[in-house]
Amino acid sequence: MRAYFDPASPLCLPSSACLDAAARVIGAARAHGVPVVHTRVAYGPDGVDGGVFVRKVPALRQLFDGGGKLGELMPEVAPTAAELVLVKQYASAFFGTSLASTLLAQGIDTVVLVGVSTSGCIRATAVDAIQHGFIPLVVREAVGDRASEPHEANLFDLQAKYAEVVSESAAISYLKEDR
Repeated sequence: MRAYFDPASPLCLPSSACLDAAARVIGAARAHGVPVVHTRVAYGPDGVDGGVFVRKVPALRQLFDGGGKLGELMPEVAPTAAELVLVKQYASAFFGTSLASTLLAQGIDTVVLVGVSTSGCIRATAVDAIQHGFIPLVVREAVGDRASEPHEANLFDLQAKYAEVVSESAAISYLKEDR
């Protein structure tokens, strides 16, 4: 979402390199007929559906209350008309959404994760993915965080316990495989 790449946002990342890598991974998925699901955060008026999370991180309510420009998906990774966009209020793409049932109905057993932030949404989604019985692949170059320390620490921990952390080239090769 734009909030992670706009210099005026408190969530802005120091680099947009992960955005370019994410675009390449998504492009490979599309080229090989692999379903792509997008997520974005949006809250109702005054963050009413954000619970304790928006109290803990007030910037969320400020940035995503009712949508707005900072809640838009970046053009580099924008969904096509045929791709599902799930709206979420918490870190995990699984929590409070139809993601698990959507993937199961399509016979999908592996999720390839790209996006931000490594220590927040990516980690939470990977943990929930494995807890739902999916194999999570986190694409190292296609995820990012506001600082290198939490980014690297979370990649280390994800690899150790919850996911396979793979290179962009390995992810693209995986997406090209016949299914």
